[in-house]
Amino acid sequence: MKKKFLSLALALMMLLSLVACGGNNNDTPANNTPDTPPVEDNTPDTPDEPEDDGSLIPFTYDEDEVYDNVLGEFYEVYQKALAAPTTDERIALMGLAEGKLMGAGVMIPLTTHGGAYALRHTVPLSGSTIMWGNDPDRFHSIMVTNEMVTVEDWNAMKAIWAEVRGTGTYRDEAKAYLEEHGYTLGDTYNYPYTSDPATWDGLATQKQADSRAIIQTMDNLVEYDCENVMQPALAESWEVNDDYTVFTFHIRQGVNWVDSQGRTIAPIVADDWVAGYQHMIDANGASALTLNLVKGAMDYAEGTNPDFSAVGVKAVDEYTLEITLDNPCTYFMTYLTYSTVASPMCRSYYESHGGKFGADYDPSAADYTYGLDTDNIAYSGPYLVTNHTEKSMIVFQANPAWWNAENLETTTVNWRFDDGTDSTKSYQDFKAGTVTNVGLNSSTIETAKADGLYDGYNTVSDTDSTSFVGFLNVNRRAFVNFDDATKLVSPQSHESADEIDVDNGVVTSDIVDDAARTHVAMNNKNFRLALCMSMDHATRNAQSVGEELKLVSLRNSYTPGNFAYLENEVTVEVNGTPTTFAAGTAFGAIAQAQLDADGIPVKVWDDATGLSDGFDGWYNPTASVEFLEKAIEELAASNCEITAENPIYVDLPFLESDDNYSNMAHSVQQSVEETTGGRIKVNLVGGAQQDWYSAGYDASYGFESNYDIYDLSGWGPDYGDPSTYLDTMLPDGAGYMAKCIGLY
Repeated sequence: MKKKFLSLALALMMLLSLVACGGNNNDTPANNTPDTPPVEDNTPDTPDEPEDDGSLIPFTYDEDEVYDNVLGEFYEVYQKALAAPTTDERIALMGLAEGKLMGAGVMIPLTTHGGAYALRHTVPLSGSTIMWGNDPDRFHSIMVTNEMVTVEDWNAMKAIWAEVRGTGTYRDEAKAYLEEHGYTLGDTYNYPYTSDPATWDGLATQKQADSRAIIQTMDNLVEYDCENVMQPALAESWEVNDDYTVFTFHIRQGVNWVDSQGRTIAPIVADDWVAGYQHMIDANGASALTLNLVKGAMDYAEGTNPDFSAVGVKAVDEYTLEITLDNPCTYFMTYLTYSTVASPMCRSYYESHGGKFGADYDPSAADYTYGLDTDNIAYSGPYLVTNHTEKSMIVFQANPAWWNAENLETTTVNWRFDDGTDSTKSYQDFKAGTVTNVGLNSSTIETAKADGLYDGYNTVSDTDSTSFVGFLNVNRRAFVNFDDATKLVSPQSHESADEIDVDNGVVTSDIVDDAARTHVAMNNKNFRLALCMSMDHATRNAQSVGEELKLVSLRNSYTPGNFAYLENEVTVEVNGTPTTFAAGTAFGAIAQAQLDADGIPVKVWDDATGLSDGFDGWYNPTASVEFLEKAIEELAASNCEITAENPIYVDLPFLESDDNYSNMAHSVQQSVEETTGGRIKVNLVGGAQQDWYSAGYDASYGFESNYDIYDLSGWGPDYGDPSTYLDTMLPDGAGYMAKCIGLY
C-alpha cells in the first residue's frame, strides 16, 4: 500500500495561491505551524478561476495532474509498447517512449560508470560485465594480481577476451598470459565503499548500497560468467515450455545453508524460493519487477487474493522449482540474475528469527531480528561476513560450504569505508596497498605522474549500463531533509537560511514565494528544456575525470542506446506518421527519431559510434535561450515574470567536503547562469555526505525530495529489456524513480 502523509513543507504549499509572484509577501498569515496542519486535498476537482489581480496563478500540486502534465505523452506511448503484439514492435515503441521521456525535460542525462583513468591490480574482464542485474557486482571470480597491471598487458588481455568470448576459455587463457608475463595471483580484494547496507535482508531492499554487499552472501538460480554467458548456479539445469510461460528449475542437491560461523543450518531446497518470493512481496522489496509477470503475484501483493498458494512460484518436489507466468516473456531468464528476484530464503531460519508471512508479516515486532545484521541471515553465496563495523570495514571470507568453492578466485574481500571528505584518500590507500584498484581524478592525476604510477599503468575504465542523471523536481514540497530538519535547508533566493526556524518547523512566506514561482516554472516544459540545455556537461565532468577524458563517460539518454536492437523490420507511428525502422536498428536511433519529430534539438544517439555515450548531446546555449524565451512568454499567463532582476531560483545540493563534487556543482551554476543571462539562478546547497544522501537518495517518497535539481541518483538495469529503465518512471508509485522528480 502506498503511504502518504502531509509534511510541513506540503502544508506550506497550500498557501501558494496567497503569494504574489512579483516579490516577497511578508504579510502572508503564518498559520502553518505543525500543531494544526491543514488537511491534504488531492481531489482533481476544477478550482474556481482565480481573479487576475497580478498574483501568481499556481500550478496544481496534485501528483496525478503533475504527472500527466510532465510525462503524459511518455506514458501514452509506453502503454502502447507494453501492449505490442511482437517483440520488435515493443522495442520500437519503447524507443519512442524513451524519446518522449527525454523530450519531457524531467531529467538531464549526465554520466555512466567508468570512462576514467585507473590503476589496477586486477585482471580485465575476469568478472561479469553483463549490462543488467547484480552479477557485475560479484567479487568471487575476479582475479587479483600482486603486481600492478600495465596498460600494454591490460589491453592484450582485453583482446584475448574479445577473441575467445563465448568459448569458456578466457580464464585459463588469462592465467597463461599472466604467468608468461611475470605476474603472480593474490587472493585478497580491497575495495573502498561509501555507504553501509541499511539491511542485510536481500529480499527487502531495492537499493544498490544494500544489494552490492548482500549479493556476496547469496546465490541465485543462474549467473553470468566472465564471458557474459548464463551458467547454472543453484539451479543445475532448467527447461522452458514452448510459449515461455512455464520455467522449471532443477535445484542443485547437496548444498546447505550456513550461518555466519559457517555452521550448517539446513539443505537448500526448492521451497526456499517459494519462501523467498513470498517474503519479497511482503517486504515490498524488488517484487515489483515481476509482479506483472508471475501468475497471481499482483493479486497477492494487492490483497485481492491473500492465498499465496495461487501464486505461480511452486516447489513441485524437494528439488524442482516451477515458475509460471501470466503471459509469455522471452526475456524472463534475464530477471534471474538480479539479487532479489529469484533468490532463495531459508524458511526455517527466517521463522526462527521472528519472520512471518502474509498478513502476519511485521518487521517491527520485538522478536523480529532477520536481516538486522550479518549474524541474523542464512548464507547461500560465496562469502560469509566475518566483520561489519559501521563506517569502518566489512570483511567477506570464503564460504567453504559454497557449491563452487573450489573455483573461488578471491577468498577475502575487505571493504574499507571512505566518507568522501578527502578526494585523494583512495589514491593514498592504493599506494599503501590497502586498495586494490583506484580511479584517478583531477586531484590525483598529477600526483600519480609525479609518483611514476601514471605512464605505462593508467588504463581507461570501461563504461557500463548505469545511467546517472540530474533529476528535476517538478513537485517539490520539502525544504529541509526528511530525517533532520537542520540539514540542507533550502535558501531559495536568500544568502542564508535565517528565515527558516527549523526548531519550530516554520518557513517564512518569502521562502514560500520563491518556491511557488519555481514550482510554476518547473511545470513548464519549455522552461525545463531550457534548464537542461544550459548545463555544460563536459566541463562538469572534467572536474572529476580531467580534461582529456571529459567526454568518455558522458551519457545522453536514460536507457543506453545500444541496450536493444530490432531483429526484424517494423513499422510504427511516430506522432501519427507510419515510420519504418530496418532490422538491426538500435534502440537509441529510434529514440532519436522521436526527438527529431518533436523538434527538440537534443542528440541521444551517434550512428557513427553506435553509442549514446562519448559526446555532449544536450548542452546547447542557443536552443536553451530559445526555449527559455518561449517559457517566459507562456509563464506570463500565470503572472510569473522572469527577468534577470526577478529570476527563478533552483536549489542544487552537493557534497561540499569533496573538491570534485564542489567543483562540479560550481560548474553547473556557472554554465546555467551564463547561458540564461541570470534568469535562472542556481543555489548551491552544500552539506556533509549523509546530508547530501538524505536530500534525495535516501528519501522513500517524492514529497521528501529536498531539491530542485539532484545529481546523485541513477539507475542500473535489473534485466535485459528496455522496460527495466522505463518502468521506473511509471505513475502511482509503480515507478521507483518517479520519486526523484517529486512524485509518489
